[in-house]
Amino acid sequence: MIDLHIHSVFSDGELIPSEIARRLSELGHEAFAITDHADFSNMEFIVNSMLKFKEHADDYGLTMVAGIELTHLPPRLIPRAVKTARKIGAELVVVHGETLVEPVRSGTNFVSVQEEIDILAHPGLVDEKTAEKASENGVFFEITSRRGHCLTNGHVAKISQEFGVELVINTDAHSPSDFILEKQAVEILKGSGVDDVERALKNSSKIVRLYK
Repeated sequence: MIDLHIHSVFSDGELIPSEIARRLSELGHEAFAITDHADFSNMEFIVNSMLKFKEHADDYGLTMVAGIELTHLPPRLIPRAVKTARKIGAELVVVHGETLVEPVRSGTNFVSVQEEIDILAHPGLVDEKTAEKASENGVFFEITSRRGHCLTNGHVAKISQEFGVELVINTDAHSPSDFILEKQAVEILKGSGVDDVERALKNSSKIVRLYK
């Protein structure tokens, strides 16, 4: 199991990075990314903190990717935020997509997939135009185990497969009870209607190799 969407106490999660790593190691995970919520006010602090922790990640027996989740930004600011995140050293850049259960600004999905991001998280009722652009630019769509965000997993899987968008599965974990095993990930992918479950699982490994 590889989980590329986890939150720590540096945003709205419950655990410090050390406990996240220890718990995931105990569950048999191979790699993970901490992707705390960020905007221009806290981006540098989060990226620097994750890079510092990554220096010691091998001691936990896991591969760690220093990530960030750009969250609730007005669409016109997303391009600048992505460039800033990359410039200050963020390895994995995730954008908080247009989930049904939060008031994310319309247009966030489409603007995001035109930028140098890795994953569009819980993209909700993502449209064909966005899926086509994500496929062209190599942006991954997320299938999620998180309550509420998972309501549109079936739609995300269907449109991704129609337009050739690669998928990953993540937890968007905020607490220890949110972590899942690979067996559960497989079940969620199957339940979402994903045709090639093995490919979706391997896509996470592909992303990790970029930033190892």
